[in-house]
Amino acid sequence: MGLKIGVLGAGMFATEFIPLFQAHPLVDSVALAEINPERLSEIAGKFGISETYASLEALCRSDVHAIAIFTQRHLHGPHALQSLRAGKHTYCAVPMAHSLEDVRAIVEEVTSSGLIYMTGETSYYYPSTIYCRDRFAKGDFGDFVYGEAQYLHDMSHGFYDAFQHSGGSEWKQVAGFPPMYYPTHSVSMLLSVTGAKATHVSCLGYRDRHADGVFREDSNLWRNAFSNETALVRTSDGGMARLNEFRRVGWSGKNSVYLSMFGTLGSFEEHADSSIWTSIVPDDIQPLDDLLRTAPSIAHDGEDALPAGLRRDFHSGVSRVHPKERLPAGFENMPNGHFGSHQFLVDDFVQSVTQMKLPPNHAWNAAKYCVPGIVAHESALRDGEQLPVPDFGEPGAQWEHLKL
Repeated sequence: MGLKIGVLGAGMFATEFIPLFQAHPLVDSVALAEINPERLSEIAGKFGISETYASLEALCRSDVHAIAIFTQRHLHGPHALQSLRAGKHTYCAVPMAHSLEDVRAIVEEVTSSGLIYMTGETSYYYPSTIYCRDRFAKGDFGDFVYGEAQYLHDMSHGFYDAFQHSGGSEWKQVAGFPPMYYPTHSVSMLLSVTGAKATHVSCLGYRDRHADGVFREDSNLWRNAFSNETALVRTSDGGMARLNEFRRVGWSGKNSVYLSMFGTLGSFEEHADSSIWTSIVPDDIQPLDDLLRTAPSIAHDGEDALPAGLRRDFHSGVSRVHPKERLPAGFENMPNGHFGSHQFLVDDFVQSVTQMKLPPNHAWNAAKYCVPGIVAHESALRDGEQLPVPDFGEPGAQWEHLKL
């Protein structure tokens, strides 16, 4: 008998994943929960979903095996905890949470219950991350020295539409989410390559000046005035990293997430429109654009309804470095997104729940990607004071890991 997946939230992001869950050969059915009745009816009808629920509470009382959370980012921690405490395996879009207390509670819940928790970190499967992870594992980088990772996403590039769609008339209260509370796209690119953890962080914030008033101490739930934050991080392997989380930035590269890494033997650099590998050998410079380029994914109904700033993210296929041979055959002509990551994330979660083995983006790695940003924002509020990053440990010896 296959899995029954309950999807929580019927927003833009959820509609990219529903058809992939429906197409997975190990999934029997998909249910949908959404508090907006009109949206629930519309999206359920669009994807032929007959089993619907008006709340997370009702979904938790149902017989679904697992819940996939696609709600507003500030609700992820409480929603994941509610799902886990109801005995449901849980997939959650990033970030894991925006408080250390919720991160700790999720890790403790997974530890005591033995349930699968997975964070839906797209950057884990970006071509640049896969390429660097493979070469690092082979020793081509040598020792890690320094890395730069950045999520450069101006509010005007689709965020106004997305926040208004999910937040309604009160959208500004949540649109001012501190940038470093959403750090996982950048943090995961570095730490998923090296396997290290952040141990200390110092961060500075840019006080916003835009007339829309989103990032103001009197206009959002966090009294946050920073639209851009930059952190300097010490990593457990002795390396250093700079992380940029920008929401006001004149930037229109091929992507909003960028990675560069420098080792004692080799280095990778990614810029607005190019990527290269270079090594300690003189004149060893290897262009990587063709290798890492993602083909366009198949379009689907509703693509034109997406904000222009989000269409590239939601509609990009795989590159030559993606291990697409591991994916279900039925995904061949399915939509994909975020530079080839959506299909891999769905397969990771379904396989992990079916086999009861940890996916790559399990709860302990989710904490590793999320916690540095939570502490970084506190550092920014203290004008850059260096602060220690808590370590939430590793999975116990009883866990097996997926072999992908």
